[in-house]
Amino acid sequence: MPDRDDDAAGVRCMLMRGGTSKGAYFLAEDLPADPDERDELLLRVLGSPDARQIDGVGGAHPLTSKVAVVSRSADPAADLDYLFLQVAVDEPVVTRTQNCGNLLAGVGPFAVERGLVRAGGDHTETRIRLVNTGGLATARFPTPGGRVDYRGGAAISGVPGTAAAVVLGFAGSSTGSLLPTGNQVDVIDGVEVTCVDNGMPVVVAAAADLGLTGYEPYEELAADAALAERVQALRLRAGELMGLGDVTGASVPKTTLVAPPRDGGALCTRTFIPVRPHTSIGVLGAVSVVTAALLPDGVARRFARLPGGPRVAVEHPTGQLEVEVELDLTTDPPTAVRAANVRTARKLFDGTVFPRPRPRPDEGPTTR
Repeated sequence: MPDRDDDAAGVRCMLMRGGTSKGAYFLAEDLPADPDERDELLLRVLGSPDARQIDGVGGAHPLTSKVAVVSRSADPAADLDYLFLQVAVDEPVVTRTQNCGNLLAGVGPFAVERGLVRAGGDHTETRIRLVNTGGLATARFPTPGGRVDYRGGAAISGVPGTAAAVVLGFAGSSTGSLLPTGNQVDVIDGVEVTCVDNGMPVVVAAAADLGLTGYEPYEELAADAALAERVQALRLRAGELMGLGDVTGASVPKTTLVAPPRDGGALCTRTFIPVRPHTSIGVLGAVSVVTAALLPDGVARRFARLPGGPRVAVEHPTGQLEVEVELDLTTDPPTAVRAANVRTARKLFDGTVFPRPRPRPDEGPTTR
């Protein structure tokens, strides 16, 4: 790893859209090994803290202020290690307490582009260890002629046009249990919730119990400061119940408010990350919400209209996201059998990113 005291040489980086998120992808070897040094560098690369991230490559929103760190895995059960880092927009904070299923869609293609894995024919399948939680995932994507092909006919809500399908399979949870509290329903501040973790810790509550319809547009939710406070209070208590401790500065658990579907899906959702409304819903968050809907006594089950087949469509502010979840309800508590969904990814640019310079010791901040 080169000396980071001088960032004039920049850092090798690939910017990719993964699902409905966008992030900077790095090889682990191209970043400092020390986590504190790495995070300090990434703050300067993405331009945080600044609401506009004007002096970096971040997109001024949690969904576009993300980082994937990828390397070959020493785990015999995996080909790749994927560390997800959420870079706060207006705070000097980098967290690694959660996975990101959207950026996961780009990990396999990125690894082929960087030579970490060899293309396996018309399609390549890679086994990926989710470093944040220790879970495992698989990614299958087209590689005709030994090269990643991002073109295809798969469409996902929230992304214009179509692209090649990336089929993701998931296993594992962040907390080690599908129901971290041991209950299908808990009561927090008078609100019934289901605390579930099938890859992403999520607190599921009825939108009506927070005085909402569950169909509010993103802009209306974003302007409601009282709602943000209520969501924060709910998830702080849920974090304790789920064994996550004090989650004040963490991005998990997420909170998802549910309502009956109205556009042909199985369930309508409004998700917060952690208190800012999501413009859609995260991949692993959707897996956990569908898991909650399959629990016979869970909050979400009361509103869900489940299809006969394995594929379940989750409605969100900008469309729908389909996932497949299979549970074993004969165990106590229930256990996850499998989860999968289809995402897309696209390489946006590949090259060198130049972090914001550190101020010199004799320089103070200036504003013009």
